Amino acid sequence: MRKLFYLALIMLICSYISVHAQTLEGGVSTARLKSESVKNQIFDSATNLPVPFAKVILPKENYTTYTDANGCFELDTKVHDNSILAVEKDGYRPFSLTLSSNSTLNPIKVNIDKSKPFDIVIDSDICHLGDNAYSENSANSYEFKFKSNGSSYSKPFTIHKSSPNQNIYLIIGSIIGLDTKLAQKMGQNRIKTAYSSPAEIFVNGTKISEIHLNGDNQRIKIPSRIVNNGKNELTIKTGHNLMEMAYIDYDDIEFMNLSVVTE
Repeated sequence: MRKLFYLALIMLICSYISVHAQTLEGGVSTARLKSESVKNQIFDSATNLPVPFAKVILPKENYTTYTDANGCFELDTKVHDNSILAVEKDGYRPFSLTLSSNSTLNPIKVNIDKSKPFDIVIDSDICHLGDNAYSENSANSYEFKFKSNGSSYSKPFTIHKSSPNQNIYLIIGSIIGLDTKLAQKMGQNRIKTAYSSPAEIFVNGTKISEIHLNGDNQRIKIPSRIVNNGKNELTIKTGHNLMEMAYIDYDDIEFMNLSVVTE
């Protein structure tokens, strides 16, 4: 009788170990498959092939990483709302986009374009314009981590025109912080009682555009007639609070990745 009791006990213990070993193994396997299948990845927009060893930057988080041989990368840092992610790779146009805190819940897939012979990178760094005085309800103000460079930005660039009819465009990779009336209407800021004039874009002293909304890869046509065959100058001026009468209250904005392309 005792032999039957011990035999039954041994079989029960073996069964318990077997069941729990399978459960543990299954859990590890599931976690591994999930981490391998969810990948952020950079692609060539023309070939749709992965871009290996591209530099991926979150400037405000002081975070830099690189894609692997399959164009995949991980973001091992906390991503806040309206963080700018930039991608750099030799032979490709600079690229940036604005992430939200929910962006990392799904794989980030980015397509980048190969650069062309007449592309001009004016600036790939983040620039902050304004007066460093803004409301916590201002668009993206809680994300600002750079001090203002003043109310305007100017930078020279050189272009050699091959035809008077060629199309020339200014590309602004990312811009955040605009507190314009339209930005307010679109829910990009939480200010209820005031709004700012738009940011203004000038080439060689001639105004070519206004920017009313925050966004990525804004494309602005530069009239060929105002472009010199040689040295030119780009100027960006931030807006000001149109409800403030006692003094000039400049709108604090940030932008990244300025380039000129000819097509």
